[in-house]
Amino acid sequence: MSIDDSIPAPTPTERPPVVLQVLPSLVSGGAERGTVELAGALVEAGWVSYVASGGGPLERDVTRSGAAHLTLPLASKNPLVMRRNAASLVRLIRQLGVDIVHARSRAPAWSACAAARVTGRPFVTTFHNAYGARTALKRRYNSVMARGDRVIAISRFVADHAANVYGVGYDRLRTIPRGVDFEIFDPRRVGAQRMVDLARQWRLPDGMPVVMLPGRLTRWKGGLDFIAAIAKLGRRDICCVLAGSEQRRGFRRELEAAIRNSGLAGVFRIAEECRDMPAAYMLADVVVSASSDPEGFGRVIIEAQAMGRPAIATDHGGACETIVPRVTGWLVPPRDPAALAAAIEEALSLTEDERRNLARRAMAHVAVRYTRQAMCARTIQVYEELLFPNSSDVDVAAQ
Repeated sequence: MSIDDSIPAPTPTERPPVVLQVLPSLVSGGAERGTVELAGALVEAGWVSYVASGGGPLERDVTRSGAAHLTLPLASKNPLVMRRNAASLVRLIRQLGVDIVHARSRAPAWSACAAARVTGRPFVTTFHNAYGARTALKRRYNSVMARGDRVIAISRFVADHAANVYGVGYDRLRTIPRGVDFEIFDPRRVGAQRMVDLARQWRLPDGMPVVMLPGRLTRWKGGLDFIAAIAKLGRRDICCVLAGSEQRRGFRRELEAAIRNSGLAGVFRIAEECRDMPAAYMLADVVVSASSDPEGFGRVIIEAQAMGRPAIATDHGGACETIVPRVTGWLVPPRDPAALAAAIEEALSLTEDERRNLARRAMAHVAVRYTRQAMCARTIQVYEELLFPNSSDVDVAAQ
């Protein structure tokens, strides 16, 4: 939807609540997917749902869900552009009768916060990670995420960071983990042809175990540590896949050089961003998250467990909350290729019975704690706290 001053204002009669989510773009990533999932859940609940961003491939998913997309240059950190964005958001909030403004990233949060305050609308933010603050200027830039009337953290790790570093009181802080869509991430729903097509696209050899690291090709995701771990493993009877798009230009070449220098050119595949992750997980015998810096949550790990795959993650950040060590997966020290290699070897050595038992435990673990439905319902409950503060139906203590 383009911005149009002719959009009529809604009549102030009884009507469904209106939510506007604001983020930089709809390209890829956990924050973006969570936004899309919530946009659809709001429509299903009878609310009116808007998403404002710079656009991207996931924009189609927003509109398919019944929500509407508003295009603004919200990724910009230019103060003049941010000021113009704030003015545009003020106009949209008034025209569309927006009741809740929800910011999911720092740059657009400054514009959204200003617009919410000018229009008197409740302002919600989501901390998607523990934002680093090496300088006073960076800390101030990050601090907008702590200014919400409600502040959502995607893990206990992130909640502690928001409370301890940015002073968010627990009266405003709500911890809502990300969730898996079991209508998508269900092994029974992945047909053989989807797996065959993806295996052919990735040129996977028949009969070899596959070890996969999904995630954008950026240094902190641990691709270099993964390559070093496979080199230490010393096996050539496996196929390893780095599945993700390049985030910083030139890093893919660095990964390719590390693969060549380790003598692993025949072992590794670097795949572009995958649009069928359920099929990718089904092709994998082991799924790895080797992030060198703590992740706020780590959606890959719960998706892999939901698909019944052995999962290995680095032992910090949100991953500590989503894997039960040696019950649903493995945790290894960050930046430790030797430990990662040992965990990969252990996962590959599981017998068929051991793999089935681990899959059963992992799938049950995620189904109880990390569903899309629970994530969306609890977020809507946060909105209801602000819109209907005196309602007995709202459990404001839900954390």
